[in-house]
Amino acid sequence: MILLLSILALGTAVFAIRAEYQPTRTQVYIFKPLTTILIILIALLGEGAAPPLYRWLILVGLIFCLGGDVFLMLPAKFFIAGLVSFLIGHIFYIVAFVSDGGFNLALVWLAPLIVFGLVIYRLLHSHLGKLRGPVIVYVLAILTMAWQALGRWSAIGASGALLAAAGAVLFVISDAVLALDRFRQKFGAARIVVLSTYWAAQWLIALSTHY
Repeated sequence: MILLLSILALGTAVFAIRAEYQPTRTQVYIFKPLTTILIILIALLGEGAAPPLYRWLILVGLIFCLGGDVFLMLPAKFFIAGLVSFLIGHIFYIVAFVSDGGFNLALVWLAPLIVFGLVIYRLLHSHLGKLRGPVIVYVLAILTMAWQALGRWSAIGASGALLAAAGAVLFVISDAVLALDRFRQKFGAARIVVLSTYWAAQWLIALSTHY
């Protein structure tokens, strides 16, 4: 069942990305949320070694991310609502990682994440306007999410922790490209990079509930 859902998610993701480049984006409104729903089902069916609390926290985080997907498909005035939805999703991910591996200082991971965050923010700073505050809060949240995912993997070394850590890193990359495209400079390949890394991230995090 997990393999089938993964194949279906891959297919709907391809259709969604393709639709992003069509003159009319009607199919995006179908295939974008559908892809995330299929990934949610993967987490919902998780019956592996991951603790039940971890699995349910990840599931709730995915549901909030689905809300973010929907808001970001709507007109620009809903951007903040999408940002808040993803922010709440990241908070649930952070709590999930800490609940299973404890809070990890993991300085070896913190340093490069801080450098990466500072570089991205430096590129965006003069383009953010009134969104500067919300974006700073969001950047801190996603970097913390990746930090704790990587720290958890370092601490427990389980395959599920590795999947979640890889997913967290891909999520950071996806959001960084999204921010650069939205606030600094539009570029044609942005939607392919953003969506492919985003769904790969969510798929890996959902899959981590099975190990």
